[in-house]
Amino acid sequence: MEAPVEAAESPQAGAQTLRQASKLVGDLMKPKPWVYWVDMLVCAALGWSTLLIGASANGWLAVACFIVSALALYRASHFIHELTHLKAGSVPNFEAGWNVVVGVPLLLPSFLYVGVHHLHHARSSYGTAEDPEYLPLAHRSRFNVVVFLIAAALFPVALIGRFLILAPLSLLHRTLRELAVTRVSALAINPAFRRRWPTGQDLVNFHRQEIAASAWAFVLAGLLLTHIIPWHGFLYAVGIAATVAFVNQIRTAAAHRFENEGGEMAIEQLLLDSVNVPGNPLITTLWAPVGLRFHALHHLLPGLPYHSLGAAHRRLLAELPADSPYRQTLVSGLWPTLVQLFRSSARSGGAAPVPPGTR
Repeated sequence: MEAPVEAAESPQAGAQTLRQASKLVGDLMKPKPWVYWVDMLVCAALGWSTLLIGASANGWLAVACFIVSALALYRASHFIHELTHLKAGSVPNFEAGWNVVVGVPLLLPSFLYVGVHHLHHARSSYGTAEDPEYLPLAHRSRFNVVVFLIAAALFPVALIGRFLILAPLSLLHRTLRELAVTRVSALAINPAFRRRWPTGQDLVNFHRQEIAASAWAFVLAGLLLTHIIPWHGFLYAVGIAATVAFVNQIRTAAAHRFENEGGEMAIEQLLLDSVNVPGNPLITTLWAPVGLRFHALHHLLPGLPYHSLGAAHRRLLAELPADSPYRQTLVSGLWPTLVQLFRSSARSGGAAPVPPGTR
């Protein structure tokens, strides 16, 4: 069982690790467009096809299709994370393609993450009220952590409400529009987070994607009301989406140690608050896909494309000195990480319950 990590003594250890890591893996920074496209399209095709088959099947076939569809769409949906880190033009048209094939059909357009996630990587905002993806869960009660995990299953229902009801109504009232943009237009687990109003091209993309997602929500509602799509098929799909959200919330809980209570952190502290779970790649990538099992490495070098993280991690372990704080980010698996979180929360006593979120 992993014990809580202690920061290295040198205040320069984090900066030194960053310099060493950047030098060691500089040749791995360029994304390979074909990898992105093939991976995303294969996962999406597998996810949607098994969903359609399973929705009209019974027995073990329906169960098997449910599992395969959930895992495939779970992986496909996580390319929204890569979209926030890809440089403009490095993988041409990938964001538009992802939105057509995955984002809009799942009511998960990329504007919910692009333009927001970068705050989770900024030292000035990481772990603070300005960070949409951080809560000091280690200082909450066990009950709060359980609520945090389970409530995520309601996320698909929240998305339906966001695009089917709130989006059109918000166009009629300024206060509702303010609520829609600043409070429910970001994939966030931090209830204190408020999104800033998009500007320029970001605002154009926001409007286009919101219109597309709302239009799709209305099409789905119409198909349900006219019985073209049976309700049991719709509920089957919602169950898959809820499973995806729940598994992702578990992954989120295992991505950090969540020890920070609001103060700005040095590079080393930020690194040690994050976790690498290399594990068995055939198993670990099921719950931490698209490179997210190397979450601490991703925070150290956010620009590394997901397909380079494994090679970069192996290179760093081979080349970094024995006392490098990077080695303290290693955890043997999902279970030890969650156990440590629950132990920390048990010692803390807890605070108010935390609302659901996705990252």
